[in-house]
Amino acid sequence: MRIAVLSSEAVPYSKTGGLADVTGALPKALCGIGADAVLITPCYLQTNGEHLWSVAIDDLWVNWRGGSYRARAFYSEANGSPTFLIDAPEFFHRDSIYGYTEDYERFAFFNQAALTLLKRLGKPVDIVHLNDWHCGFAAAKIAHLRFWDAFWRNTRTVFSIHNLAYQGGFSNGELWDMGFGSEFERNHFAFNGYASALKAGLSASDMLSTVSRRYGYEIQQAENGYGLDWLLRLRRERLFGITNGVDYEVWDPETDPELPAHFSVSDLSGKKECKRDLLERFSLPLDLDRPLFAIVTRLTAQKGIELIQHAAGDLLASGAYFIALGSGEKQYEDFLQRLRNAAPSQVGVFVGYNESLAHQIEAGADMFLMPSRFEPCGLNQMYSLRYGTVPIVRAVGGLDDTVRDYDRVNGTGNGFKFNAFSPERFTEKIYEAIFAYADTEAWRRIQYNGMTEDNSWESAAKKYVELYRRTLVG
Repeated sequence: MRIAVLSSEAVPYSKTGGLADVTGALPKALCGIGADAVLITPCYLQTNGEHLWSVAIDDLWVNWRGGSYRARAFYSEANGSPTFLIDAPEFFHRDSIYGYTEDYERFAFFNQAALTLLKRLGKPVDIVHLNDWHCGFAAAKIAHLRFWDAFWRNTRTVFSIHNLAYQGGFSNGELWDMGFGSEFERNHFAFNGYASALKAGLSASDMLSTVSRRYGYEIQQAENGYGLDWLLRLRRERLFGITNGVDYEVWDPETDPELPAHFSVSDLSGKKECKRDLLERFSLPLDLDRPLFAIVTRLTAQKGIELIQHAAGDLLASGAYFIALGSGEKQYEDFLQRLRNAAPSQVGVFVGYNESLAHQIEAGADMFLMPSRFEPCGLNQMYSLRYGTVPIVRAVGGLDDTVRDYDRVNGTGNGFKFNAFSPERFTEKIYEAIFAYADTEAWRRIQYNGMTEDNSWESAAKKYVELYRRTLVG
């Protein structure tokens, strides 16, 4: 089976969020279980040159806006799988990866270049796996090309929804100039008086997937459907939830090069050294018995930061530490700084993002907070489980699928979970976790339950192969 994965970002070439972790890891996992998988992603100004091994194609001529644009394709296997990076400076050599008024045009070009590349490589692929709105253009184009180009006749598309909130909207008038001239194609984009690349992906793809079973249900409801719940209900027989995996070559406390000490489920002594190092990094008192709560997150309303604001006073009153790594909305950045100023012996804050520090926080913290309003999948709760850091989450999306509430009677569960988006329910779970932390035997049981979970990409990749096979048979 030949599979092409298209994504606007992918580790290690580019990253703004969890999408990059997923699309960087999946092709490698697919290759690892015997599939013939290739990744195609843009080459940004931010892409580290050491990842670009060679120029595979120097004259990739892309039909664009009635003319022909010369792009290049770099080749790499820095992520563990064959990868082509589309190099087109006019579109991708910018100060940031996203955030421009013509983002729709930039990624429409990327889609056209990726399809041009696949045809240039010679042999048709069985599955083109598209990710989020940035790749919705290719879904509509392939659906159209099947009618008149034999190269695409047997190719099928899978469209993965990582976050339905981002829809890639633009004016209908742009479609013709970008090469979507047929009524068939335009109908796929049509949404509330404008064109939506996300809607095109949902409408034109042969199969749909999303990043957790629970999120697959949630986006069929008006509250989380962002106006497209009707279409997802209409296509629910072709919508499947597959929880993302964790790359255990990157996230493994026994080998992680970012950690000051290593540890395992059978020997947690190194975790205490990681906690000591983390407290020293943030100039906090070295009390290793005091519980340490942490967050590593985008500071947005989606992540439930307002619940952390409400709970912060109770958390600090318990005597616990709190460490935060993240950036985002100014009101939340300001909140963290005020909290740090008010309790400098308990609170550590790093505004921004630092990959190395993210690993160190996962290893050194005792509890990890994720009280999200919605969370399609979430990765940090799975990193936390692997590192013996107990997650406290709201039961939404992938958080609900991967975290099981601790049961003191039976000793089951790998974390703490609440349902209502409520400061009171969140605070209750924080106190419940503190109570369990004081019971060494109970705490070791929770850590054991989490660290022995199989959230590997190998397991997820096998489910994707099953989905691809189902797509090919119709």
